[in-house]
Amino acid sequence: MINKKILVVCSENSGRIAPFIEEQVNALKKNGLQMEIFGVKGKGIRGYLRNRKLLLQRINGFQPDIIHAHYGLSGLLANTQRKVPVITTYHGCDINKFNLRLIALFPLIFSKFNIFVSQNQADKVKLVRKKYEIIPCGINSTDFFPLSKIEQRKKLNWDLTKKIILFSSDFIRPEKNANLAFQAIEMLPGYELMELKGYSRDELRTLMNACDAGLLTSIREGSPMFVKEMMACGRPLVCTDVGDVRIQIEGVEGCEIVGCDPLSVKEALERVVQVQQVSYPSIRLKANDNNVIAEKIRQIYISIIE
Repeated sequence: MINKKILVVCSENSGRIAPFIEEQVNALKKNGLQMEIFGVKGKGIRGYLRNRKLLLQRINGFQPDIIHAHYGLSGLLANTQRKVPVITTYHGCDINKFNLRLIALFPLIFSKFNIFVSQNQADKVKLVRKKYEIIPCGINSTDFFPLSKIEQRKKLNWDLTKKIILFSSDFIRPEKNANLAFQAIEMLPGYELMELKGYSRDELRTLMNACDAGLLTSIREGSPMFVKEMMACGRPLVCTDVGDVRIQIEGVEGCEIVGCDPLSVKEALERVVQVQQVSYPSIRLKANDNNVIAEKIRQIYISIIE
């Protein structure tokens, strides 16, 4: 398996490759694989398919053994050629949103192997799924780990008496359901909701360790990175029951799964902020480590190449 070539196909529409994809690629490189990334520029089916000529040129130049596409649209593009076997990873919206699920039917059928980041994704396409495995994206333990809450607050010049709740994303994304978070925080004097947008890994680690709790109020998710990053930092969490959240935090003191009503979110936040540091089961933390995830993916590559 040493020196085998893997071409990763994924969106670059935000101006960069998604950090969790880059980190997975770097973890796979450590296993002796030659990894290259083809960044797609263009939105929607037409935008992605306009990249076909460039993709074919990259395939001819790099001569990959496998193409690993991330998200359904990338899987669609990758499968327009039949020379190189394709693995497609589905991350959430590509299966959870009905219109994107229709697009994903093509790579679901024609990919050599499919990876879902949570079981509920796989269940939504059980009539057409073929060979597949559940493998969430991982995190780097060198990026996310517990630090002193007080020290990180001093570093940020935060009020030590105020309750800071870290929201899982930026406020404008409709699937993140920020209105539910706003309504809950309005009932909590002395609490502040902080938007998570545009931060580096180092900045994220500081914010996560400095906050009193994390809040995820999404209406749909795959395997939210926010939850796994907060877990690695040992921070309390309040989450709606989406994606693989229940698998990650159920039964852990300092974490609560709530319904989509402001009062339950408010009451859960009041309880979890009393917990200064959360002890997550080591088996769950290890399962989220990028090195563990990379080895699972490497084994899939082996099964296809050999």
